[in-house]
Amino acid sequence: MKTDVTTPQGIFGMPQHLTVPLYQRPYVWNEDEQWGPLWADIRRIAEHRLGSTGTLATHFLGAVVTQQADAHPVGVQEFLIVDGQQRLTTLQLVLDATAAAFAAHDLVAQMGQLQFLTHNSSMFVVADEPGLKLRHTNRDRVAFHEVMQAEPPIDYAVLSHRDSLIVRAHEFFHGRVTTWLDEGPESVPVRADALSVALQNALELVVIQLNANEDSQEIFETLNARGTPLTAADLIKNFVFQRLKLEGEDEERAYRELWPFESKFWEAEVSVGRYATTRSAVFLSQWLLSRVGKEISPRSTFTRFKFFVEHETTLSMVELLQLISEQAKTYQHLTERAADAYADLSRLELHMYRMGVAQVEITKPVVLWLTEPGAGYSQPVVDQVIGMVESWIIRRRLLRLQSSDLGRIAADLISVGRGVAEPELTEAVERFLTGQQYASTYWPGDAEVTSVLATEHFYRRFSQPMQRLLLQAAEDWYRGYTSPGASRTGIRVARDKQQVEHLLPRGWRTNWPVDGAADEADRDDHVHRLGNLTLLTGSLNASVSNSAWLGEGGKRAAMRRHDVFLMNRVVVDRSSEGWDELLIDERTAELTKALLDTWPVPDGHQGKVIDRSSLLSKATASYAHLIEAGLLDVGAVLVCADDRWPDARCEVLAGGKVFYEGKTYSSPAAAARVVRGGKSGNAWYFWRVENGPWLNALREQLLGAQGEGDRSVAQD
Repeated sequence: MKTDVTTPQGIFGMPQHLTVPLYQRPYVWNEDEQWGPLWADIRRIAEHRLGSTGTLATHFLGAVVTQQADAHPVGVQEFLIVDGQQRLTTLQLVLDATAAAFAAHDLVAQMGQLQFLTHNSSMFVVADEPGLKLRHTNRDRVAFHEVMQAEPPIDYAVLSHRDSLIVRAHEFFHGRVTTWLDEGPESVPVRADALSVALQNALELVVIQLNANEDSQEIFETLNARGTPLTAADLIKNFVFQRLKLEGEDEERAYRELWPFESKFWEAEVSVGRYATTRSAVFLSQWLLSRVGKEISPRSTFTRFKFFVEHETTLSMVELLQLISEQAKTYQHLTERAADAYADLSRLELHMYRMGVAQVEITKPVVLWLTEPGAGYSQPVVDQVIGMVESWIIRRRLLRLQSSDLGRIAADLISVGRGVAEPELTEAVERFLTGQQYASTYWPGDAEVTSVLATEHFYRRFSQPMQRLLLQAAEDWYRGYTSPGASRTGIRVARDKQQVEHLLPRGWRTNWPVDGAADEADRDDHVHRLGNLTLLTGSLNASVSNSAWLGEGGKRAAMRRHDVFLMNRVVVDRSSEGWDELLIDERTAELTKALLDTWPVPDGHQGKVIDRSSLLSKATASYAHLIEAGLLDVGAVLVCADDRWPDARCEVLAGGKVFYEGKTYSSPAAAARVVRGGKSGNAWYFWRVENGPWLNALREQLLGAQGEGDRSVAQD
């Protein structure tokens, strides 16, 4: 066995095959838990290198275990990946996606540096081999080979395995790198150099390399199943009481009276991104961030806390522990109050409830900063600041914008606001948030949210808890709870688990028929929109779910007799002649206004962005965008531009769907695959408008018009 601390350059620098064995589990990493945090770490390192004049930052990725395979008479050396295939696969995807982004910017040298780490030189490639240094032998093999060998610029939409996590990871990192290259003050080549060096030399791993005759299973079990790792709270606790002893304090009294974390509440395990740890460890990380105003990795909480104690505070350890204990009690009180579905919550408590449902932790350091002893901020000012921060979070969530940069912005906000006097604080926070102008951080304005929600398939895009949260906010709006208005009813809707119901049912064909494929597609397109959703009690939901609208046994009559929500009273009053697409559109607009009033932006704020990711691209433009821009009409006939299928034709339906040979398909691309007999291809060149242009020509027209018009359509 040989153990080394090395970098991607050290792992992938030689000609080799790193093989993922057949029995290894498939690739499971995702954006929220792994890709986003990893990109945040990579970005941080690259930016540190751009601005650093001293020690350069590194980031530890963890450990991997490889084992030398039996030697073959020809070819390069093979190593089996015993442990760490998720890490190594992701590293390869990051390197290749970055190389593709470099290629799009004509950065040939930087592209070649990274391709050297992902692809073996042709002199080492046996015929019919893919040439990749890392090889999958399980079900991820085909998707991995496809995306890693795709020629840039990559059109992810036409890849046959575009829905696999492998391809989605590649697309995620490609998009983030492309955006990052273009958003800084330095030139693109300078930023590319910093990123290339960071990827090659600043990511560290422990590599345990086994000989061919060593027992890999025993090593694997030892690494993964034995021992309980210490949390940040455990390490900090040990450090705190050692310092108390050095300062001559009564350790037992301090533990009994000041250490707050010996309870089920604090010992409960919670997840933050890709990490699961105790609530006490999460709190200490958030508390530390609230004091220093800088991002802190969960794995560096202890070392950063130690540095803070030794170099950044003049408080004694007992004074610091008193402060931590007091804020921990406030944190616990807010958290437990937020969990009470029927309590009359304060603005801060309501914020904690909403962020809990949204699974957002980044605002908690802001809460700790605003409420820390001695800060001197009045409750109205705290409420105003929290209201702005919450609006920034929720509006970005409504547009399904990326969240990986939000932790950095929350830290920067604390850094900007700490020490600002109360009379200037709200203005300083407003100026900071409205000044965010990149797609990864900006505060969306009313027009963009209204435009997106007008046609968004709301039910499919958000989790049930998030749908319920937003509809509860709308119900509160009907009850007079605007920001900062006062309620006309005096009580918010209970925050329990009401049912989210479709007014026009998903099974509408039973009792709500329409004539023609176009009308059916339009109804399908409306059924999941915001205006067609409401809250009902569970028992009422079951009784009316798929009923017709009108009549004594219909859904409207049942809602009139039994339901108590004001949002449904409005629906009943306006639908005496039926419930249809026009009323859904009207209600979508009204509910959107409710959400915008609940989470407002300052007067005149438009939320425009200045980087390329705010615009549509070939990768993100959809057929529905052509319809929305008036470039493609619903009802238009598309004909095949490929001479092999001269008779293929389809009709354009609402939402970018098409009607082909008696069936509705989700897009022209889906219909094209049927025409081709199941084979994938680029549908933008497969179809053209009858007696008109190719779809690709319309896409180019869309992208050209967008660039000239200074639009700010944000994409997820």
